[in-house]
Amino acid sequence: MSSWALAQIPETQYSQGISYVTGGVGEGETVAILAQAKQWPLLLEMSQIENGRGVWIFGASIKITNSKKQAIFEAQADGPYMLINLVPGDYAIEATYQGVVQKRALSISADSPQKISLFWK
Repeated sequence: MSSWALAQIPETQYSQGISYVTGGVGEGETVAILAQAKQWPLLLEMSQIENGRGVWIFGASIKITNSKKQAIFEAQADGPYMLINLVPGDYAIEATYQGVVQKRALSISADSPQKISLFWK
């Protein structure tokens, strides 16, 4: 059995009807998620600076609001990556890690996957 066959993308989960996948702990899972990313509207990548270099984190909590300021998605990241199946539109992302909040505006359009890197200092 090849190691590729073992590299499984984590199970799809749902928050308020929006499907997402989170993980990326270990190389196999990372490869599997990044291979799938082209088919998802949004890829979040989360890291922080530790001793002068970037390290992957997990446990950030992600909240997404729509253009009407309604919270439409809320979930915790189980790894440095999160794929989120958002329909085209304008959103705001609020990511919290160890009490520090980051905000990003986001515009999703059809057939144009977005990648957002969130970086805590």
